[in-house]
Amino acid sequence: MTTPGADKVTHTARAHSFNAAAAQYAAHRPSYPPVLFDTVEELIGRPLAGARVADVGAGTGMATALLLARGADVVAVEPGAGMAAEFRRALPGVPVVRGDGNALPLAGRGVDLITYAQSWHWTDPARAVPEAVRVLRPGGALALWWNTSAVDVPWIAEASARAGRHFGRDLSAERDLDARTADPSGRLRFRRRTVRWSRRVPVDAHLANLGSHSLFLVQSAERTAAYLAEERAHVLDVFPDGVVEETYDVVLLLASTPTDA
Repeated sequence: MTTPGADKVTHTARAHSFNAAAAQYAAHRPSYPPVLFDTVEELIGRPLAGARVADVGAGTGMATALLLARGADVVAVEPGAGMAAEFRRALPGVPVVRGDGNALPLAGRGVDLITYAQSWHWTDPARAVPEAVRVLRPGGALALWWNTSAVDVPWIAEASARAGRHFGRDLSAERDLDARTADPSGRLRFRRRTVRWSRRVPVDAHLANLGSHSLFLVQSAERTAAYLAEERAHVLDVFPDGVVEETYDVVLLLASTPTDA
């Protein structure tokens, strides 16, 4: 097995690593369950149908497509050329503008909801929070969510521990998603919800999903291949039929702006 500890890479390098793997990301990353959007509607106190939404860090359009299916009017914001190109292939009729949450390319007070699906951690909250407040209409909302592995499931806990040893870091700390880490300034008051769901995928798709994460993308192809080959053997010990049940907890953080802002 690869010796513990991954090469030290910058946050920016990890953020840009997805552009070369956009098709793999689109094909194998998990989506989001309908109950997540039910919960968003409950917290914002209105249906998504007819809402003006900015999906920031939209990537390949996974969350955008689900927001559209709910009847939202969505504009996507994506900084990466590769991800934006994949987005346009998947959703050719949806506007996607290049930019990021630290300096949104959007007019002030123009949207009801800003969403960050699996992307807030690539922003600088000190800049992204004021930008969100600027772009949201009074009474609008900022929703951040992440699919996180359900580490109370034994085989997932074991896989997470192996990954932690491989990268030489405490990956559980990276799942500590709360209002303090989302907005260290405390300017916004986030409410937190967790939604559990699962999907069943072939082992090849499971491994491709793992390989689409930035911690793997910034390694050499040889090192990633060696890790995934060993991981395949571990996973097949648990799922000998080759169909893997991945269990996720979607962590949702949502904050509303004052109606008189």
